[in-house]
Amino acid sequence: MEPFFSQAHWLRRQGLPSLTLLAGILMGFGFFHYFSKVQNLVDAERAVTQRGALTSDEQNTIQIFEEAAKSVVFITTKRRGYDFFRNVTEQPAGTGSGFVWDKAGHIVTNFHVLQNGNAFEVILLDQSIHEAKVVGLYPDKDMAILKIDAPPALLRPIPIGTSEDLQVGQKVLAIGNPFGLDHSLSTGVVSALDRTIESVNGRQIKEVIQTDAAINPGNSGGPLLDSAGRLIGINTQILSRSGASAGIGFAIPVDAVRRAAPQLIRYGQVRRAGLGIEVNPSARVRRQLLAKGIQGVLVMVVKPGGPADRAGLRGTARINRGFQLGDILTGINDTKVRDNNDLYNALDGLDVGTTVTVHYLRGGEQRQTQVTLEAINAR
Repeated sequence: MEPFFSQAHWLRRQGLPSLTLLAGILMGFGFFHYFSKVQNLVDAERAVTQRGALTSDEQNTIQIFEEAAKSVVFITTKRRGYDFFRNVTEQPAGTGSGFVWDKAGHIVTNFHVLQNGNAFEVILLDQSIHEAKVVGLYPDKDMAILKIDAPPALLRPIPIGTSEDLQVGQKVLAIGNPFGLDHSLSTGVVSALDRTIESVNGRQIKEVIQTDAAINPGNSGGPLLDSAGRLIGINTQILSRSGASAGIGFAIPVDAVRRAAPQLIRYGQVRRAGLGIEVNPSARVRRQLLAKGIQGVLVMVVKPGGPADRAGLRGTARINRGFQLGDILTGINDTKVRDNNDLYNALDGLDVGTTVTVHYLRGGEQRQTQVTLEAINAR
């Protein structure tokens, strides 16, 4: 009779491998069954939840974008020159947005979009590329107009609204090409009205629209629209430390565009009403006047034969080794004139041929005279 340990040894040799094999088969089947169920769950198609109708506000936004996008263009600014061998060279100088003004191919944009270039391309919605030429520049309001030769069928003039009756809180939409991403839409509200910003030449732009609709680099020159899809402003600046949108953007009001665009197209510049004078732009001179308790604008030059000359105003004159100060303007009609911007703003919007009352100081004496405004070229 074999010892017990010999039988146990035989069982280990014969039975345990079989049991291990059987256990392995059972475990494999179990894993296969489990993963098959998991895969079936993964492969099972999920039913689509019906969303229902779009809200009226969503429908309004979509409709406005689909229509207005046909008027929005992408502008590429280049710097064209010649190399040592007189070969033509081109360097990219920036990008921006614009919109179709009329069927003649006039494109409205910002002055600063074109500022660093001398060659321009306009890309329409159908991705056709058109060489553009500058028709008019108005840096005072950061405006410019290009012209392209394109088939009228491709030109969709944007509907024009008014900025006179805007209200804080009303819906606005901005369309442009931020960071080169063409025809991007952002929405928001009118955040504030009658803001004042500085143009590229240092002049103040007044009655500016503030909005929280995202405006990023490349949006400049694009349209700001109301909920009727009408143009109410040109997106022009953002207030941001990082250079990206921080929820505070500014748009030039469309009423200013409506006044300037016809003149830019016809004359190449804005011919606005003026006095026919040159004033001293120096902040140092203004500080000297303030130190004497005088708030006003020093007249440097009076254009001979101009309206100010005919009204008897005097400019600054050199006498021997010194100067005789000219008249110091202190008011136009009922508007006080404390600095150059006050003077420009007082005259802005007045028509050629309008007669105004000019208040001024001469030798410390307060005087006034009537001046009939004439056309001058805005810088």
